[in-house]
Amino acid sequence: MDLSKKIGLILGPVLFFILINLPFYLISEKGDVVIAVASWMVIWWITEAVSISVAALLPLILFPLLKIMPIADVGANYGSPIVFLFFGGFVMALALEKVNLHKRIALNIIKLTGTTPNKVVLGFMIATGALSMWISNTASTVVMLPIAMSVIGLLINDEDGFTKSDQNFALSVMLGIAFSANAGGIATVIGTPPNSVLIGLLENEYNIEISFLKWMVMGLPFSIIMIAISYLVLVKWMFPNKQLKFTASKQVINDELKKLGPTSGKEKMVLVIFGITVFLWIFRTLINNLFPSLGLTDTIISIIAAVSLFAIPFNIKKGDFIIHWKDTEKLAWGILILFGGGLALAKGMSVSGIVDLVANTIATSEISILITASLLILLMLFMTELMSNVALVAVLAPVVAGIAIGLNIPILYLLIPVTIASSCAFMLPMATPPNAIVFASGYIKVHQMAKVGIILNLIAVAILILVFQFVVPFLF
Repeated sequence: MDLSKKIGLILGPVLFFILINLPFYLISEKGDVVIAVASWMVIWWITEAVSISVAALLPLILFPLLKIMPIADVGANYGSPIVFLFFGGFVMALALEKVNLHKRIALNIIKLTGTTPNKVVLGFMIATGALSMWISNTASTVVMLPIAMSVIGLLINDEDGFTKSDQNFALSVMLGIAFSANAGGIATVIGTPPNSVLIGLLENEYNIEISFLKWMVMGLPFSIIMIAISYLVLVKWMFPNKQLKFTASKQVINDELKKLGPTSGKEKMVLVIFGITVFLWIFRTLINNLFPSLGLTDTIISIIAAVSLFAIPFNIKKGDFIIHWKDTEKLAWGILILFGGGLALAKGMSVSGIVDLVANTIATSEISILITASLLILLMLFMTELMSNVALVAVLAPVVAGIAIGLNIPILYLLIPVTIASSCAFMLPMATPPNAIVFASGYIKVHQMAKVGIILNLIAVAILILVFQFVVPFLF
Protein backbone atom coordinates (compact mmCIF):
# COMPACT_ATOMS: atom_id res chain seq x y z
CA MET A 1 0.00 0.00 0.00
CA ASP A 2 1.52 3.37 -0.97
CA LEU A 3 1.89 6.28 1.45
CA SER A 4 -1.12 8.31 0.24
CA LYS A 5 -3.40 5.30 0.80
CA LYS A 6 -2.00 4.69 4.27
CA ILE A 7 -2.50 8.37 5.19
CA GLY A 8 -6.03 8.34 3.73
CA LEU A 9 -6.99 5.15 5.56
CA ILE A 10 -6.17 6.74 8.93
CA LEU A 11 -7.07 10.37 8.12
CA GLY A 12 -10.67 9.56 7.09
CA PRO A 13 -11.89 8.17 10.43
CA VAL A 14 -9.66 10.56 12.46
CA LEU A 15 -11.19 13.62 10.75
CA PHE A 16 -14.66 12.11 11.23
CA PHE A 17 -14.14 11.75 15.02
CA ILE A 18 -12.68 15.26 15.28
CA LEU A 19 -15.67 16.79 13.45
CA ILE A 20 -18.34 15.01 15.51
CA ASN A 21 -16.60 15.93 18.77
CA LEU A 22 -16.04 19.65 18.18
CA PRO A 23 -17.05 21.80 21.21
CA PHE A 24 -19.20 23.97 18.90
CA TYR A 25 -21.48 23.42 15.89
CA LEU A 26 -20.30 24.24 12.36
CA ILE A 27 -23.89 24.05 11.09
CA SER A 28 -26.10 22.06 13.45
CA GLU A 29 -25.95 18.79 15.39
CA LYS A 30 -27.19 16.70 12.44
CA GLY A 31 -25.46 18.85 9.83
CA ASP A 32 -22.06 18.38 11.50
CA VAL A 33 -22.53 14.59 11.56
CA VAL A 34 -23.33 14.52 7.82
CA ILE A 35 -20.30 16.73 7.08
CA ALA A 36 -18.15 14.35 9.16
CA VAL A 37 -19.45 11.29 7.27
CA ALA A 38 -19.01 13.08 3.91
CA SER A 39 -15.41 14.05 4.85
CA TRP A 40 -14.56 10.43 5.71
CA MET A 41 -16.07 9.21 2.42
CA VAL A 42 -14.35 11.90 0.32
CA ILE A 43 -10.91 11.20 1.83
CA TRP A 44 -11.28 7.47 1.14
CA TRP A 45 -12.60 8.23 -2.35
CA ILE A 46 -9.73 10.59 -3.21
CA THR A 47 -6.93 8.42 -1.79
CA GLU A 48 -8.63 5.11 -2.72
CA ALA A 49 -7.40 3.77 0.63
CA VAL A 50 -10.16 1.19 0.28
CA SER A 51 -12.38 0.49 -2.72
CA ILE A 52 -14.60 3.49 -3.48
CA SER A 53 -17.58 1.11 -3.29
CA VAL A 54 -16.65 0.12 0.28
CA ALA A 55 -16.44 3.82 1.21
CA ALA A 56 -19.96 4.23 -0.24
CA LEU A 57 -21.29 1.83 2.43
CA LEU A 58 -20.39 4.17 5.33
CA PRO A 59 -23.80 5.98 5.42
CA LEU A 60 -25.48 2.58 5.87
CA ILE A 61 -23.55 2.18 9.16
CA LEU A 62 -23.13 5.74 10.42
CA PHE A 63 -26.43 7.47 9.59
CA PRO A 64 -28.59 5.05 11.66
CA LEU A 65 -26.06 4.88 14.55
CA LEU A 66 -25.82 8.68 14.73
CA LYS A 67 -29.59 9.19 14.40
CA ILE A 68 -29.55 10.95 11.01
CA MET A 69 -31.97 8.46 9.41
CA PRO A 70 -33.35 5.00 10.26
CA ILE A 71 -31.55 2.17 8.46
CA ALA A 72 -34.65 1.39 6.36
CA ASP A 73 -34.55 4.95 4.96
CA VAL A 74 -30.79 4.80 4.30
CA GLY A 75 -31.05 1.32 2.73
CA ALA A 76 -33.83 2.45 0.38
CA ASN A 77 -31.24 4.58 -1.45
CA TYR A 78 -29.16 1.49 -2.25
CA GLY A 79 -32.27 -0.11 -3.79
CA SER A 80 -33.38 3.01 -5.68
CA PRO A 81 -35.05 2.48 -9.10
CA ILE A 82 -32.04 4.21 -10.69
CA VAL A 83 -29.74 1.51 -9.30
CA PHE A 84 -31.91 -1.08 -11.06
CA LEU A 85 -32.02 0.99 -14.27
CA PHE A 86 -28.25 0.78 -14.37
CA PHE A 87 -28.29 -2.91 -13.39
CA GLY A 88 -30.43 -3.62 -16.48
CA GLY A 89 -28.04 -1.56 -18.59
CA PHE A 90 -25.07 -3.52 -17.22
CA VAL A 91 -26.77 -6.84 -18.06
CA MET A 92 -27.42 -5.67 -21.65
CA ALA A 93 -23.79 -4.57 -21.96
CA LEU A 94 -22.74 -7.98 -20.62
CA ALA A 95 -24.81 -9.71 -23.32
CA LEU A 96 -23.40 -7.49 -26.10
CA GLU A 97 -19.87 -8.32 -24.96
CA LYS A 98 -20.50 -12.05 -24.42
CA VAL A 99 -21.70 -12.64 -28.00
CA ASN A 100 -19.05 -10.21 -29.41
CA LEU A 101 -21.73 -8.02 -30.99
CA HIS A 102 -20.06 -4.85 -29.69
CA LYS A 103 -16.87 -5.73 -31.61
CA ARG A 104 -18.79 -6.48 -34.83
CA ILE A 105 -20.63 -3.14 -34.59
CA ALA A 106 -17.35 -1.26 -33.97
CA LEU A 107 -15.51 -2.92 -36.87
CA ASN A 108 -18.35 -2.25 -39.30
CA ILE A 109 -18.47 1.43 -38.31
CA ILE A 110 -14.69 1.74 -38.93
CA LYS A 111 -15.09 -0.07 -42.27
CA LEU A 112 -17.84 2.34 -43.33
CA THR A 113 -15.87 5.51 -42.57
CA GLY A 114 -12.99 4.63 -44.93
CA THR A 115 -9.31 3.76 -44.60
CA THR A 116 -7.35 6.97 -45.27
CA PRO A 117 -5.45 7.91 -42.07
CA ASN A 118 -7.80 10.67 -40.88
CA LYS A 119 -10.87 8.61 -41.77
CA VAL A 120 -9.47 5.69 -39.75
CA VAL A 121 -9.08 8.02 -36.75
CA LEU A 122 -12.66 9.25 -37.29
CA GLY A 123 -13.92 5.67 -37.62
CA PHE A 124 -12.32 4.65 -34.32
CA MET A 125 -13.76 7.72 -32.61
CA ILE A 126 -17.31 7.23 -33.96
CA ALA A 127 -17.25 3.51 -33.12
CA THR A 128 -15.96 4.12 -29.57
CA GLY A 129 -18.45 6.94 -28.96
CA ALA A 130 -21.35 4.83 -30.24
CA LEU A 131 -20.37 1.88 -28.02
CA SER A 132 -19.94 4.12 -24.96
CA MET A 133 -23.58 5.18 -25.20
CA TRP A 134 -24.61 1.63 -24.26
CA ILE A 135 -21.68 -0.15 -22.60
CA SER A 136 -19.18 1.21 -20.10
CA ASN A 137 -16.50 3.56 -21.41
CA THR A 138 -13.92 1.13 -20.01
CA ALA A 139 -15.34 -1.81 -22.00
CA SER A 140 -15.62 0.22 -25.21
CA THR A 141 -11.95 1.31 -24.87
CA VAL A 142 -10.80 -2.25 -24.17
CA VAL A 143 -12.62 -3.44 -27.34
CA MET A 144 -11.08 -0.76 -29.56
CA LEU A 145 -7.51 -0.86 -28.22
CA PRO A 146 -6.31 -4.18 -29.78
CA ILE A 147 -7.84 -3.23 -33.16
CA ALA A 148 -6.05 0.14 -33.01
CA MET A 149 -2.78 -1.55 -31.99
CA SER A 150 -3.03 -3.83 -35.06
CA VAL A 151 -3.42 -0.83 -37.39
CA ILE A 152 -0.54 1.07 -35.71
CA GLY A 153 1.58 -2.11 -35.92
CA LEU A 154 1.36 -1.93 -39.73
CA LEU A 155 2.93 1.55 -39.68
CA ILE A 156 5.77 0.47 -37.38
CA ASN A 157 6.62 -2.43 -39.68
CA ASP A 158 6.36 -0.63 -43.07
CA GLU A 159 9.43 0.27 -45.17
CA ASP A 160 9.92 3.83 -43.82
CA GLY A 161 9.78 2.79 -40.15
CA PHE A 162 7.86 4.73 -37.49
CA THR A 163 8.03 8.32 -38.84
CA LYS A 164 6.78 11.55 -37.23
CA SER A 165 3.54 11.27 -39.23
CA ASP A 166 3.16 7.67 -38.04
CA GLN A 167 3.65 8.80 -34.44
CA ASN A 168 1.06 11.56 -34.88
CA PHE A 169 -1.41 9.04 -36.32
CA ALA A 170 -0.83 6.67 -33.37
CA LEU A 171 -1.36 9.54 -30.91
CA SER A 172 -4.54 10.66 -32.70
CA VAL A 173 -6.01 7.14 -32.70
CA MET A 174 -5.18 6.43 -29.05
CA LEU A 175 -6.29 9.79 -27.68
CA GLY A 176 -9.31 9.77 -30.02
CA ILE A 177 -10.47 6.44 -28.54
CA ALA A 178 -10.13 7.71 -24.94
CA PHE A 179 -11.80 11.06 -25.58
CA SER A 180 -14.67 9.49 -27.55
CA ALA A 181 -15.26 6.91 -24.80
CA ASN A 182 -15.55 9.75 -22.26
CA ALA A 183 -17.78 11.96 -24.44
CA GLY A 184 -19.92 9.13 -25.86
CA GLY A 185 -21.27 8.09 -22.46
CA ILE A 186 -22.79 11.55 -21.94
CA ALA A 187 -25.35 10.85 -24.70
CA THR A 188 -27.59 8.49 -22.69
CA VAL A 189 -28.82 8.06 -19.12
CA ILE A 190 -27.05 4.67 -18.84
CA GLY A 191 -23.94 5.74 -20.77
CA THR A 192 -21.97 6.99 -17.77
CA PRO A 193 -22.58 6.61 -14.00
CA PRO A 194 -22.72 10.37 -13.11
CA ASN A 195 -25.82 10.72 -15.33
CA SER A 196 -27.59 8.06 -13.30
CA VAL A 197 -26.51 9.61 -9.97
CA LEU A 198 -28.13 12.86 -11.13
CA ILE A 199 -31.33 11.18 -12.34
CA GLY A 200 -31.56 9.30 -9.01
CA LEU A 201 -31.07 12.50 -6.98
CA LEU A 202 -33.77 14.31 -8.99
CA GLU A 203 -36.29 11.48 -8.57
CA ASN A 204 -35.51 10.74 -4.89
CA GLU A 205 -35.24 14.28 -3.57
CA TYR A 206 -37.21 16.52 -5.92
CA ASN A 207 -39.71 14.23 -7.72
CA ILE A 208 -38.34 15.40 -11.07
CA GLU A 209 -38.21 12.76 -13.82
CA ILE A 210 -36.05 13.06 -16.93
CA SER A 211 -36.97 10.44 -19.51
CA PHE A 212 -34.40 8.47 -21.52
CA LEU A 213 -35.44 10.35 -24.70
CA LYS A 214 -35.35 13.81 -23.14
CA TRP A 215 -31.82 13.28 -21.83
CA MET A 216 -30.75 11.93 -25.23
CA VAL A 217 -32.16 14.99 -27.06
CA MET A 218 -29.68 17.09 -25.08
CA GLY A 219 -26.87 14.60 -24.42
CA LEU A 220 -26.41 13.18 -27.93
CA PRO A 221 -25.74 16.54 -29.67
CA PHE A 222 -23.27 17.45 -26.91
CA SER A 223 -21.45 14.11 -27.37
CA ILE A 224 -21.33 14.55 -31.15
CA ILE A 225 -19.99 18.11 -30.84
CA MET A 226 -17.28 17.09 -28.33
CA ILE A 227 -16.20 14.08 -30.44
CA ALA A 228 -16.10 16.28 -33.59
CA ILE A 229 -14.05 18.97 -31.81
CA SER A 230 -11.70 16.33 -30.35
CA TYR A 231 -11.19 14.89 -33.85
CA LEU A 232 -10.41 18.32 -35.37
CA VAL A 233 -8.05 19.30 -32.54
CA LEU A 234 -6.19 15.98 -32.83
CA VAL A 235 -5.79 15.55 -36.61
CA LYS A 236 -5.90 19.14 -37.89
CA TRP A 237 -4.07 20.99 -35.13
CA MET A 238 -2.06 18.97 -32.61
CA PHE A 239 -1.00 15.81 -34.45
CA PRO A 240 -1.45 16.21 -38.25
CA ASN A 241 -0.33 13.28 -40.43
CA LYS A 242 -0.27 14.91 -43.88
CA GLN A 243 2.39 12.69 -45.50
CA LEU A 244 0.92 9.45 -44.21
CA LYS A 245 -0.47 6.96 -46.72
CA PHE A 246 -1.43 3.36 -46.13
CA THR A 247 -3.98 0.90 -47.42
CA ALA A 248 -3.23 -2.13 -45.26
CA SER A 249 -5.56 -0.93 -42.50
CA LYS A 250 -8.50 -2.07 -44.63
CA GLN A 251 -7.06 -5.58 -44.57
CA VAL A 252 -6.74 -5.50 -40.75
CA ILE A 253 -10.42 -4.55 -40.37
CA ASN A 254 -11.50 -7.26 -42.85
CA ASP A 255 -9.31 -9.86 -41.09
CA GLU A 256 -10.84 -8.96 -37.72
CA LEU A 257 -14.37 -9.28 -39.18
CA LYS A 258 -13.44 -12.65 -40.74
CA LYS A 259 -12.30 -13.89 -37.32
CA LEU A 260 -15.79 -13.12 -35.98
CA GLY A 261 -17.36 -15.20 -38.78
CA PRO A 262 -20.98 -14.77 -39.93
CA THR A 263 -23.49 -13.17 -37.53
CA SER A 264 -24.57 -15.87 -35.09
CA GLY A 265 -28.08 -16.63 -33.91
CA LYS A 266 -27.20 -15.39 -30.42
CA GLU A 267 -25.94 -12.07 -31.82
CA LYS A 268 -29.21 -11.64 -33.72
CA MET A 269 -31.24 -12.44 -30.60
CA VAL A 270 -29.29 -9.91 -28.49
CA LEU A 271 -29.65 -7.33 -31.26
CA VAL A 272 -33.44 -7.81 -31.30
CA ILE A 273 -33.75 -7.47 -27.48
CA PHE A 274 -31.39 -4.49 -27.50
CA GLY A 275 -33.33 -2.82 -30.36
CA ILE A 276 -36.71 -3.35 -28.67
CA THR A 277 -35.34 -1.94 -25.37
CA VAL A 278 -33.98 1.21 -27.02
CA PHE A 279 -37.27 1.62 -28.93
CA LEU A 280 -39.26 1.37 -25.67
CA TRP A 281 -36.94 3.84 -23.91
CA ILE A 282 -37.30 6.37 -26.71
CA PHE A 283 -41.07 6.04 -27.19
CA ARG A 284 -42.03 5.31 -23.56
CA THR A 285 -43.95 8.58 -23.08
CA LEU A 286 -45.95 8.01 -26.27
CA ILE A 287 -46.74 4.39 -25.24
CA ASN A 288 -47.88 5.55 -21.77
CA ASN A 289 -50.13 8.18 -23.40
CA LEU A 290 -51.72 5.48 -25.60
CA PHE A 291 -52.06 3.04 -22.66
CA PRO A 292 -52.36 5.20 -19.50
CA SER A 293 -52.77 2.22 -17.16
CA LEU A 294 -49.44 0.69 -18.27
CA GLY A 295 -47.12 3.03 -16.33
CA LEU A 296 -43.89 2.04 -18.09
CA THR A 297 -40.72 3.57 -16.62
CA ASP A 298 -37.14 3.48 -17.90
CA THR A 299 -36.24 1.18 -14.98
CA ILE A 300 -39.06 -1.29 -15.74
CA ILE A 301 -37.96 -1.42 -19.41
CA SER A 302 -34.34 -1.98 -18.34
CA ILE A 303 -35.28 -4.87 -16.02
CA ILE A 304 -37.55 -6.43 -18.71
CA ALA A 305 -34.51 -6.48 -21.02
CA ALA A 306 -32.28 -8.01 -18.31
CA VAL A 307 -34.81 -10.72 -17.40
CA SER A 308 -35.37 -11.48 -21.12
CA LEU A 309 -31.65 -12.10 -21.63
CA PHE A 310 -31.63 -14.50 -18.66
CA ALA A 311 -35.01 -16.16 -19.28
CA ILE A 312 -35.67 -16.43 -23.05
CA PRO A 313 -33.94 -19.65 -24.14
CA PHE A 314 -31.77 -19.63 -27.24
CA ASN A 315 -31.97 -23.42 -27.39
CA ILE A 316 -34.63 -24.82 -25.05
CA LYS A 317 -33.54 -28.49 -25.52
CA LYS A 318 -30.00 -27.75 -24.37
CA GLY A 319 -31.14 -25.24 -21.75
CA ASP A 320 -28.98 -22.64 -23.48
CA PHE A 321 -29.67 -18.98 -22.63
CA ILE A 322 -27.90 -15.81 -23.78
CA ILE A 323 -26.48 -15.15 -20.34
CA HIS A 324 -26.43 -17.20 -17.14
CA TRP A 325 -26.20 -15.90 -13.59
CA LYS A 326 -22.54 -16.91 -13.36
CA ASP A 327 -21.82 -14.34 -16.11
CA THR A 328 -22.76 -11.60 -13.63
CA GLU A 329 -19.42 -12.17 -11.89
CA LYS A 330 -18.18 -9.64 -14.46
CA LEU A 331 -20.91 -7.13 -13.58
CA ALA A 332 -19.79 -3.84 -12.00
CA TRP A 333 -21.59 -4.48 -8.69
CA GLY A 334 -19.36 -1.94 -6.97
CA ILE A 335 -20.69 0.88 -9.13
CA LEU A 336 -24.27 -0.01 -8.10
CA ILE A 337 -23.26 0.27 -4.42
CA LEU A 338 -21.49 3.54 -5.22
CA PHE A 339 -24.77 4.93 -6.63
CA GLY A 340 -26.56 3.93 -3.44
CA GLY A 341 -23.91 5.58 -1.25
CA GLY A 342 -24.12 8.78 -3.28
CA LEU A 343 -27.91 8.89 -3.02
CA ALA A 344 -27.76 8.16 0.74
CA LEU A 345 -25.26 10.98 1.24
CA ALA A 346 -27.51 13.35 -0.75
CA LYS A 347 -30.48 12.37 1.42
CA GLY A 348 -28.40 12.99 4.55
CA MET A 349 -27.44 16.46 3.30
CA SER A 350 -31.10 17.19 2.66
CA VAL A 351 -32.58 15.98 6.00
CA SER A 352 -29.81 17.63 8.03
CA GLY A 353 -30.48 21.06 6.50
CA ILE A 354 -27.12 21.44 4.67
CA VAL A 355 -28.79 21.98 1.27
CA ASP A 356 -31.13 24.60 2.81
CA LEU A 357 -28.17 26.37 4.41
CA VAL A 358 -26.29 26.51 1.09
CA ALA A 359 -29.45 27.79 -0.63
CA ASN A 360 -29.99 30.54 1.96
CA THR A 361 -26.32 31.61 1.89
CA ILE A 362 -26.34 31.92 -1.90
CA ALA A 363 -29.71 33.72 -1.84
CA THR A 364 -28.24 36.50 0.31
CA SER A 365 -25.05 36.86 -1.77
CA GLU A 366 -24.59 39.26 -4.70
CA ILE A 367 -22.79 36.91 -7.14
CA SER A 368 -24.31 36.82 -10.63
CA ILE A 369 -25.99 33.59 -11.78
CA LEU A 370 -23.79 33.24 -14.90
CA ILE A 371 -20.53 33.65 -12.97
CA THR A 372 -21.70 31.14 -10.31
CA ALA A 373 -22.66 28.59 -13.00
CA SER A 374 -19.36 29.09 -14.87
CA LEU A 375 -17.30 28.62 -11.69
CA LEU A 376 -19.21 25.46 -10.73
CA ILE A 377 -18.73 23.95 -14.21
CA LEU A 378 -15.01 24.82 -14.12
CA LEU A 379 -14.63 23.43 -10.58
CA MET A 380 -16.38 20.13 -11.41
CA LEU A 381 -14.48 19.61 -14.68
CA PHE A 382 -11.02 20.13 -13.23
CA MET A 383 -11.74 18.30 -9.95
CA THR A 384 -12.85 15.24 -11.92
CA GLU A 385 -9.30 15.01 -13.29
CA LEU A 386 -8.20 14.02 -9.78
CA MET A 387 -11.02 11.90 -8.32
CA SER A 388 -13.83 9.55 -9.36
CA ASN A 389 -16.50 11.47 -11.27
CA VAL A 390 -19.28 9.35 -9.72
CA ALA A 391 -18.04 10.09 -6.20
CA LEU A 392 -17.64 13.76 -7.08
CA VAL A 393 -21.20 14.08 -8.42
CA ALA A 394 -22.52 12.17 -5.40
CA VAL A 395 -20.94 14.76 -3.06
CA LEU A 396 -21.43 17.96 -5.07
CA ALA A 397 -24.82 17.48 -6.78
CA PRO A 398 -26.91 18.09 -3.61
CA VAL A 399 -24.82 21.21 -2.87
CA VAL A 400 -25.28 22.46 -6.44
CA ALA A 401 -29.04 21.89 -6.05
CA GLY A 402 -28.92 24.09 -2.93
CA ILE A 403 -27.03 26.78 -4.85
CA ALA A 404 -29.66 26.71 -7.63
CA ILE A 405 -32.45 27.09 -5.05
CA GLY A 406 -30.53 30.01 -3.50
CA LEU A 407 -30.17 31.67 -6.91
CA ASN A 408 -33.91 31.16 -7.44
CA ILE A 409 -33.46 29.21 -10.70
CA PRO A 410 -34.74 25.69 -11.56
CA ILE A 411 -32.25 23.16 -10.16
CA LEU A 412 -31.96 21.39 -13.55
CA TYR A 413 -30.42 24.52 -15.09
CA LEU A 414 -27.33 24.13 -12.89
CA LEU A 415 -27.28 20.40 -12.16
CA ILE A 416 -27.30 19.19 -15.78
CA PRO A 417 -24.26 21.16 -17.10
CA VAL A 418 -22.32 20.58 -13.85
CA THR A 419 -22.98 16.81 -14.04
CA ILE A 420 -22.00 16.64 -17.72
CA ALA A 421 -18.77 18.48 -16.81
CA SER A 422 -17.80 15.52 -14.61
CA SER A 423 -17.55 13.31 -17.72
CA CYS A 424 -15.28 15.74 -19.62
CA ALA A 425 -11.92 14.75 -18.12
CA PHE A 426 -9.45 14.79 -21.02
CA MET A 427 -6.18 15.87 -19.36
CA LEU A 428 -4.67 13.17 -17.14
CA PRO A 429 -4.25 9.38 -17.41
CA MET A 430 -5.69 8.81 -13.91
CA ALA A 431 -8.81 10.92 -14.59
CA THR A 432 -10.87 8.16 -16.26
CA PRO A 433 -10.35 4.45 -17.09
CA PRO A 434 -10.26 5.13 -20.90
CA ASN A 435 -7.44 7.67 -20.40
CA ALA A 436 -5.52 5.16 -18.27
CA ILE A 437 -6.05 2.28 -20.74
CA VAL A 438 -4.76 4.15 -23.81
CA PHE A 439 -1.90 5.64 -21.76
CA ALA A 440 -0.84 2.08 -20.90
CA SER A 441 -0.43 1.36 -24.65
CA GLY A 442 2.94 3.14 -24.50
CA TYR A 443 2.23 5.47 -27.44
CA ILE A 444 1.29 8.48 -25.28
CA LYS A 445 3.27 10.58 -22.82
CA VAL A 446 1.54 12.45 -19.97
CA HIS A 447 2.51 15.87 -21.37
CA GLN A 448 0.99 14.98 -24.77
CA MET A 449 -2.33 13.98 -23.19
CA ALA A 450 -2.29 17.06 -20.94
CA LYS A 451 -1.49 19.42 -23.85
CA VAL A 452 -4.54 18.32 -25.85
CA GLY A 453 -6.63 17.72 -22.74
CA ILE A 454 -6.36 21.26 -21.36
CA ILE A 455 -7.61 22.66 -24.69
CA LEU A 456 -10.56 20.23 -24.80
CA ASN A 457 -11.35 20.89 -21.11
CA LEU A 458 -11.58 24.64 -21.73
CA ILE A 459 -13.66 24.12 -24.89
CA ALA A 460 -16.00 21.83 -22.89
CA VAL A 461 -16.36 24.53 -20.19
CA ALA A 462 -17.28 27.12 -22.86
CA ILE A 463 -19.86 24.77 -24.47
CA LEU A 464 -21.36 23.86 -21.08
CA ILE A 465 -21.78 27.55 -20.20
CA LEU A 466 -23.77 27.88 -23.47
CA VAL A 467 -25.74 24.74 -22.51
CA PHE A 468 -26.54 26.37 -19.14
CA GLN A 469 -27.52 29.69 -20.73
CA PHE A 470 -29.55 28.51 -23.73
CA VAL A 471 -30.05 24.74 -24.15
CA VAL A 472 -31.27 23.58 -20.72
CA PRO A 473 -33.79 26.45 -20.30
CA PHE A 474 -35.14 25.68 -23.79
CA LEU A 475 -35.50 21.91 -23.21
CA PHE A 476 -36.51 21.89 -19.53
